[in-house]
Amino acid sequence: MHGIFITFEGIEGSGKSTLINNVAAALRRAGQDPLITREPGGTSLGVALRKVLLNPEMEKLGSMAELMLFAADRAQHVSQVILPALEAGQIVLCDRYSDATIAYQGHGRGIPLDVITAIDNYARSEAIPHMTILLDLPAETGLTRARTRNKKSMDSSESRIDEEEMAFHQRVREGYLMLADQEPDRFLVLDAREKPDRMAGLVMDGFRSRFPDAV
Repeated sequence: MHGIFITFEGIEGSGKSTLINNVAAALRRAGQDPLITREPGGTSLGVALRKVLLNPEMEKLGSMAELMLFAADRAQHVSQVILPALEAGQIVLCDRYSDATIAYQGHGRGIPLDVITAIDNYARSEAIPHMTILLDLPAETGLTRARTRNKKSMDSSESRIDEEEMAFHQRVREGYLMLADQEPDRFLVLDAREKPDRMAGLVMDGFRSRFPDAV
C-alpha cells in the first residue's frame, strides 16, 4: 500500500462530516485527490446495512447481530473501496472505522474486547489507519447537537444510536479516550467545540508533520 489512510472518530454530534469535508478541501488545494468514504455505507452493501443498523425501528437488534453487521460492512468496504484506493496511492478519509466498533460495541454494549478484536482483524484485513482524528466533546453536548440536527432535518431514519441512554454515550466517549491514550502516535485528539476552520487547520498541521512528503 502506498496511500495514506486517515480515519475520523467521535461520538454522535461531534462534527466529523464537516471536518472531513474541510480537510478534503485543504488537501485538494495542496494538489491531492482524497477519497471520502464512511462506515457503514461506503459500498452498495454498506448502504443497505446502514438502513438496518441506524434505523430506530430496529431497537431489538441484538448486540452480537449488530457487531456482525458492522463487520460485514467493513469487510466489503475494505476489499471494494479502501484497499484499492490505498494501492492506487490515494489519501483515504473515512468517517468511522475499527475504533468505532471498539468504542460502541465494546465499551458501549459490553461485548468483550477480545471478541471484537478477533472479528475486526478478519474484517479489516491489512487496512490499518495511519492516522486517526478523534473529535472529543461531552456526551451531553454531542447528543444535543445530534438530536437538534435530526429535528431540523425532520429525518429520524438514522437515529437509533442517538436515542440510546446518556450512560451509553458516556461509555462510548470514555472508550474512545482510552484508545487514544493507548496509541498516542496514531491519534490526534481535538476539542470538537472548536471552530471548524481551526480544527481543519490542526488536522492539516498534524498531517504535514506525519507525512511531510505528501503535501
